[in-house]
Amino acid sequence: MKSKTHFKKQLRLSPGYLLLALWLIFTIYTVGWIVCASFSTTKEIFTNGILRTGFHWDNYTRVLEKHKMSYYLINSLIYSVCTCAGVVLLGAPAAYVLGRFHFRFKNAVINAIVITLSIPYMMVVLPLFKVAASIDILGSRITLITLYIGLNIPFTVFFLSGYFSSLPSALEEAAEIDGAGPVRTYWNIMFPLVQPGIMTLIIFQFISTWNEYFIALIFGNSTQLRPISTGLQTIIQSMKYSGDWAGLFAGVVVVFVPTVILYVFLSNRIIIGVTGGAIKE
Repeated sequence: MKSKTHFKKQLRLSPGYLLLALWLIFTIYTVGWIVCASFSTTKEIFTNGILRTGFHWDNYTRVLEKHKMSYYLINSLIYSVCTCAGVVLLGAPAAYVLGRFHFRFKNAVINAIVITLSIPYMMVVLPLFKVAASIDILGSRITLITLYIGLNIPFTVFFLSGYFSSLPSALEEAAEIDGAGPVRTYWNIMFPLVQPGIMTLIIFQFISTWNEYFIALIFGNSTQLRPISTGLQTIIQSMKYSGDWAGLFAGVVVVFVPTVILYVFLSNRIIIGVTGGAIKE
């Protein structure tokens, strides 16, 4: 009887499984074709003869050296790592205060954060550009990193406050009995307990900064400052005239491989981290 009920349940879910299977096949085929094209020649790509003459690793060498993709990779890595470190160091203490303490105008602060999250950052980029130009801080990696951190602080505070509020208050009471102050309690007890949320936040912020385009286009539109997103655009523009489509596909692979690796190896941690803050003691 139990097996029959299980079979009926799986039968009802079969349309969803079918759609998932079709989507998976389409995704694997598309990504696989791009990867194979990145190892082929331009002639093979346009004559449906991908990999006919073997693997051409020189496509990657050409795009990394000649088109400065390696330089853009280093810039993106600097921006992503610094942004992740900045939002955790600045946003986590604020989230702790918001999630654990009761103070006047707390609800107003929470509402302000929610409103901030609802505003598209494209609306504030031009005013920020005017301010940055007026104080002459354009053309610097520090400016880009500061913008990335500042624009992601509201999400960090909102995301981590749920984790801090879910921790039992007995931990703070025990720390207070042992003579620990609020700062020591935060660093030694509360902060380590929200590591699943911290790791999930770092993954999200790394991928978001790695793929960010609009701010980098406005504030980092030079060879020295370009991350990999805007760097790929310059490669596309140059290859329209040179006809090096094999090199273009190699550049595309270089862009999405790091994020794919993160999702493949850390997908379980992402799921645990996203749902962890939803349970309140």
